Amino acid sequence: MRDRVRIGTRGSQLALRQAEEVAAGLRRAWPRLEVELVPIRTSGDRLATAHLADVGGKGLFVQEIDEALREGRVDLAVHSLKDLPAERPKGLVLAAFPRREDPRDVLVAATAMRVGSLPRGARVGTSSLRRSVQLLARRPDLDAVPIRGNVDTRLRKLRHGEYDALVLAAAGLRRLGLLDATATPLDPEEMLPAAGQGTLGVEAREDDAEILELAEALTDAETRTATLAERAFLEAVGGTCTTPLAAYARRTAAGLRLDAFVATPDGARVLRDGDVGDPDAPQALGRRLAARLLAAGAVDIIEAGRVA
Repeated sequence: MRDRVRIGTRGSQLALRQAEEVAAGLRRAWPRLEVELVPIRTSGDRLATAHLADVGGKGLFVQEIDEALREGRVDLAVHSLKDLPAERPKGLVLAAFPRREDPRDVLVAATAMRVGSLPRGARVGTSSLRRSVQLLARRPDLDAVPIRGNVDTRLRKLRHGEYDALVLAAAGLRRLGLLDATATPLDPEEMLPAAGQGTLGVEAREDDAEILELAEALTDAETRTATLAERAFLEAVGGTCTTPLAAYARRTAAGLRLDAFVATPDGARVLRDGDVGDPDAPQALGRRLAARLLAAGAVDIIEAGRVA
């Protein structure tokens, strides 16, 4: 068994915090293991002011890290799982499923408030079509405005009055110690999370048996089950970076519950459905729900997005 592991990660404060979570877990599981973080600048970081849908989507945050992993310059890669495209490069696999953080989105404003309490015409900053579509479905009078930059930059813009509120991931704020009383959690019934939101994507080379064994010690069984269901849905439905998509799985008394939606970018058409399946067959549940939504018209929504 090797005695040193190199972890590839983006260099942002949040990405480094996430990678350090993985590093700390490895050190706890394997006390003699030396773990090194290797920051890698990605295309998404270089295009910090561009609208993601115009320049290739969230995959821009992972491609250089993927290259480093495939070439053996790092042994593991840590991503925000929601940024990881469903289709992965050949030879790379998810090696571990660390326990999921809070998967919900939160509404952040000067004082705590709910979406229904926002002033008419309020300017709300959000980084995703998924969030803006759901926000406008609830409050069509709001002005959902794209926002880029790291979490600190977004919060600073809010404080300076450029926005009346923001919609952010609870997990990122919590990991940075910035989740405070001004952040109001949004119930998944109101704002369905992205597939993998709150979860870390820990990748390795498929043929690296030693690293796969080391990483397996980090896996939380419930997180693994939810991840497999959500990503099976994502892969089967086949959306693009311009398709608002959501998928959220969790255990219930009835079994594994998966809710999902697909929408047009302008929110004019939204398809939402849910199903319950066997927790021991999460991928079958994801594929089944995707097939149902595709049959209900999601295939037309996705094809229209590709043409656009």
